[in-house]
Amino acid sequence: MSEAVFEAGNVVLQSGITLRGTKLVYKTYGTLAPDKSNVVVYPTSYSAQHTDIEWLIGPDRILDPAKYWIVVPNMLTNGLSTSPSNVAAPFDRGRFPLVTAHDNVKLQHRLLTEVFGIDRIALVYGWSMGGQQAYHWASMYPDMVARACVVCGSARTSPHNFVFLEGVKSALMADPAWQNGWFVRQPLAGLRAMGRIYAGWALSQSFYRQELWRQLGAASLEDFLVSGWEGNFQRRDANDLLAQLLTWQAGDIAANERFKGDLDAALRSIKAKTLVMPGATDLYFQVDDNALEVPKLANGRLLPIPSIWGHRAGNPSANKEDERFIAKAVRELLAA
Repeated sequence: MSEAVFEAGNVVLQSGITLRGTKLVYKTYGTLAPDKSNVVVYPTSYSAQHTDIEWLIGPDRILDPAKYWIVVPNMLTNGLSTSPSNVAAPFDRGRFPLVTAHDNVKLQHRLLTEVFGIDRIALVYGWSMGGQQAYHWASMYPDMVARACVVCGSARTSPHNFVFLEGVKSALMADPAWQNGWFVRQPLAGLRAMGRIYAGWALSQSFYRQELWRQLGAASLEDFLVSGWEGNFQRRDANDLLAQLLTWQAGDIAANERFKGDLDAALRSIKAKTLVMPGATDLYFQVDDNALEVPKLANGRLLPIPSIWGHRAGNPSANKEDERFIAKAVRELLAA
């Protein structure tokens, strides 16, 4: 395993702003094959850093470092790579620009090509916002990506998903710490409210009816909400969380000069063998949205995860049944 920083210099974003001194923090797992044929790209998800998602990497997990060289690039705005919390003036204090998934993937492409000389990717795998990035990889670099696995993600953020995020954003920004376009201190009340709203969306009605939070070590529902959700978001800088949320809302593989908003054309451009795995009970990355996307793919497969864990079915760190389902499908994809 190796953690490193890609010093990317001045990066011109889709917004037209130049982000100066851009840093991309990444970690690699396994050994790169001499012919560089075993590359797996595994982007981070909302509020996550590489340490939060590396549980999935292991000889008996979904991604095997004994067979593949896996690189986890930390999204811009996640607190490790260039973010509101670590950027220098003039882009601090509420002036951090919008960063899109397109911007992130373009930077990740530079990392792979400039640092490692890679021109072919065996698989791009991602959950949630990571899945959005996997879709972007497949559409932006169709001749480079052999396979893509989109787990609980989408090619374009749906209107309902956008509205869900508006609720989260509004709760966060209602805190008195939100002043003149940024959080002047950690908004404790806002982060607590954000966590409780998120808890109702990230897991299904059946999950709560069956009290599956007990499997996660919670003694009561209130214990689960405080430790599992309020505590989760308090680990991160609120300005970073808001910037990442805006990236999520702007998610759209067609929002660029090549496709000019034509989502069907962007989907048709994808050559990769693409496995799209929504959670059957996901409340904001819905099966119905993916069902509209997959028929436009040249080589796509829709495979919902039959789970009551909602959105978290795609990140089953404590849910062996869903992990086995995903692992089997990924092994089949990699063998194709």
